[in-house]
Amino acid sequence: MEQNKKGWLGALIIGLSVVASCVALAFGLANFRSEGTHLISATGSASVDFEADTIIWRGYFTATDYTSRGAYSKIKSDAERVKEYLTKAGITDDEAVFNSVDIGRTYRQIYDENGDYVGSEEDGYELTQSVIVTSSDLDKVEQISRDISSLLDQGVELTSDSPEYYYSGLETLKLDLIDKASLNSKERIDIIAKNSGAKLGKLKNSSLGVFQITAKNSGTSSYSYDGAFDTTSRYKTATITVKLEYDLK
Repeated sequence: MEQNKKGWLGALIIGLSVVASCVALAFGLANFRSEGTHLISATGSASVDFEADTIIWRGYFTATDYTSRGAYSKIKSDAERVKEYLTKAGITDDEAVFNSVDIGRTYRQIYDENGDYVGSEEDGYELTQSVIVTSSDLDKVEQISRDISSLLDQGVELTSDSPEYYYSGLETLKLDLIDKASLNSKERIDIIAKNSGAKLGKLKNSSLGVFQITAKNSGTSSYSYDGAFDTTSRYKTATITVKLEYDLK
C-alpha cells in the first residue's frame, strides 16, 4: 500500500513537471513570435582598398668608448654621416628629425681563476641616437630603409626598423564607408521585407561596428575585436559594418 502511494506521488510530480515545461515553452514561443513580427534587422558592410600616402622610418645608431667624451665624439661623427647619407638620398631637413642622445654605461663580466662568475664592473659608455624620417615619397624612403650598407661600410652601427605606413585621408574614407555600409544594410532589410511580405516602419535603432584596417588580401583573420589598424603594409583594406533595425507595420 505504502509502495503504491509512493509510486503514485512520483508519477504525479513527473506529470506536473512535464506540464510546467510545456507551458513555459509555449509562453516563450508566443513571446518570440510576437517580438519577431514587429522587428527586422540586418548588418551591412563596406570595404575599400587603398594605398598609404605617408611613410615613417626609424633608424638607430650607437657608439661605445671607454670615456663619455670619446663615445660622444664617435656618435656625433656617426650622426653627420647618417645626415649626409639621407641628404644624398633626397631627404630634406624637414623630413628628418634627429632625437637627443641617450647615454648608458657598459659593463665587463669578471671571472675568477676557476672560470666562475664573480661580478661585473663598469668599463665604458654606450651612446644611442635615433633618427625619424617622415615623408610622402614612399618609394624613396623604402629604398633608404633597405640600403644602409654604405653606412655600415663607414663604421656606423645603424639599426633600421621596418617602415610604417599611414593614410592622411582616413577620416573621409571612414565616413564614406559608413554611408555605403548603411545603404548595404538597408538594401538587405528591403529584400527580407519584400520576400516575407512585410512592410517597413520607422528606423528603431542603428549601431556601428568596429573600423578595421588590415593589409590588403590578408582576410578577416587579421580582424581584431577592438578594431585592427595595420601600419606594416603599404597597400591596405578598410572595412566597417553597420546594423540597422526597423519596426514593422
